[in-house]
Amino acid sequence: MPRVLTEGTPWKVIVTFALPLLIGNVVQQLYQFADAVVVGRQLGVTSLASVGATTSLIFLLIGFAWGLTSGFAIPTAQAFGAGDARGVRRSVTSGAWLTAGTSAVLTGAGVLLAEPALHALRTPPELIEQSAEFARMSFLGITALMFFNFLAAIIRAIGDSRTPLVFLIISCGLNVALVIVFVGPFGWGVTGAALATVTAQATSVGLCLVHIRRRIPVLVPQREDWKVTRSELAHHLRLGLPFGFQTSIIAIGSLAVQIRLNELGPDAVAAYTTAARVDGLAVALLQSIGLSVSMFVAQNLGARRSDRILQGVNHGLVVATIASVIIGVTIIMSGGWLVQMFVGDSAPEVVTLASQLLQVYASLYTILGVLFVVRGALQGLGKTSIPFFSGIAELVMRVLTAIVLGGAFGFAGVIWGTPLAWTGAVLILVPAYLKARKSLMLRATSETPLVPLKA
Repeated sequence: MPRVLTEGTPWKVIVTFALPLLIGNVVQQLYQFADAVVVGRQLGVTSLASVGATTSLIFLLIGFAWGLTSGFAIPTAQAFGAGDARGVRRSVTSGAWLTAGTSAVLTGAGVLLAEPALHALRTPPELIEQSAEFARMSFLGITALMFFNFLAAIIRAIGDSRTPLVFLIISCGLNVALVIVFVGPFGWGVTGAALATVTAQATSVGLCLVHIRRRIPVLVPQREDWKVTRSELAHHLRLGLPFGFQTSIIAIGSLAVQIRLNELGPDAVAAYTTAARVDGLAVALLQSIGLSVSMFVAQNLGARRSDRILQGVNHGLVVATIASVIIGVTIIMSGGWLVQMFVGDSAPEVVTLASQLLQVYASLYTILGVLFVVRGALQGLGKTSIPFFSGIAELVMRVLTAIVLGGAFGFAGVIWGTPLAWTGAVLILVPAYLKARKSLMLRATSETPLVPLKA
């Protein structure tokens, strides 16, 4: 149910809101986890590498879609915190129109450019056919992915992080069942794995729509709300586009890494793919804390509670630091075993390379925790330019390390691209937040808090 984030002890509010996000992000990672396990076990390492070869390409478009729709929900949270019911509804319609238009463009671009892009990325010839099949099917389903992300984002914007979790669990269960059937008995190969994920995501969209219609009237637009103005669309694009481009910039850096991996051969691609699945589960936990801080800040900004914003960000940093240490130790101790779940005992070189990557990442998760919290705070404040430039820093770090360190040290050099990218982003984000913090401290002494909207 909708929940006001402008009341209660900040760290408790953030953790309570984040817990369903923690579980939900892990469940969402299980889409890819299920694909990788079934494909790796039933179709072999070559097919697993084929799916992995598409990771950066798919992330380039899907990552943009995720960032864009997350940005569209910021005005929704701000309007909700300010008690502006009409503003909430019109934010929903603005985001919906923009999500639909973007979905159409990305679907066409993805389907047409999938195979040429794989060739441009120097994908090994033996992987091209299956990689192209998987990518095309994934792009055909990008509308379902975008609308689920958008609907989940606006539900979370009004303080309800539990309902999207329930729908994710249902969808993930369906995905696991379908990928087993499509890849196994039906024999549809990697295309079946992608189709299973698309079908499960479309189911999530339907569940969200029914729930909003029946249970969350504040998010149900009236007829006149669909006639949005250019200024409303522009406002949402101003917040959404930087988030989307920020994620795309990171993805471009991942493409540079993918090119280097492809040159290192199928074992390196499979190892990076497998390690990324395990790392993704860990990153999802920290990312959810950052998203919780973002929604917390946005609602309290709308309610004119700068004092709570300051306190909440401090609490978020403490929570993220503790979580990153626990996650890092867990990955260091069990990373090798988790990798073997994907490839079994038949590919020892893949297990060795993937375990090496996880050891480095896990020891530096504290940097990533700070990155997510500070970035989430700035996004909640509506300050989109700084996260964009932090994305530029990540791009530079990833490309340079892929070219220089990857060329000099092979897979070991590629590994360091990601933690160096985290560091570059933090060096930009932290000073920007400290500057915003001074303004918040001044505003806190003169603000008159508003009564938030009760949905």
